[in-house]
Amino acid sequence: MLSADYAAIPFFLKMEPDATATPVPANASAIDFALMERVGAGDHAAFRHLVERHQHAVVGTVAKMLGNSSEAEDIAQQVFLRIWRNAKRYRPDAKFTTYLFTITRNLVFNETRRRSRKKEFSLDEREESANLSIEGDPTRQPDAELLQAELQRAVDDAIASLPETQRMAVVLRRYEQLSYEEIAEVLELSVSAVKSLLFRARSALREALAGYLAD
Repeated sequence: MLSADYAAIPFFLKMEPDATATPVPANASAIDFALMERVGAGDHAAFRHLVERHQHAVVGTVAKMLGNSSEAEDIAQQVFLRIWRNAKRYRPDAKFTTYLFTITRNLVFNETRRRSRKKEFSLDEREESANLSIEGDPTRQPDAELLQAELQRAVDDAIASLPETQRMAVVLRRYEQLSYEEIAEVLELSVSAVKSLLFRARSALREALAGYLAD
């Protein structure tokens, strides 16, 4: 197996949010609450605005959870359809994103269980999704591209092999930058349980990628 130094492994192994990502504005929740109030009154324009604000996060989360980008948009549509249907009953007891990812979690877990029963999970689909996530670099040599592609597939396969709750915790922490408290609300667990989940996930990922971490 090809090896790479530790710096080549994505930072999610440290289970910390990406420091280079754009920070969420402090007033984001207030905007979401105002939009949801209008959505509850049947405002289609407000709903369209809400979808535009969050569709990328939902589609990305679903794709990372299922390893299949082709189905991610369909499930994301189901997420927002539920939000529309239940908008009148929505209460801003927590961040809107917590509510959003709770619905996403439920639909994703339902899908993974359906797949488990039908045994339709495809490695080829995961590899297709992984290849789509690799950004092109005109200065990269072919050998480096092959290494990066193999490493990305190994990372995606390692994440896909995690139990679904660990996988969701990793995705929400690393890619969506949710706090431990927010992840705990989404997964309906205690904060300590979430930290334990992430610790076990990190250990499993390190073991799965040991060949790439070798000198």
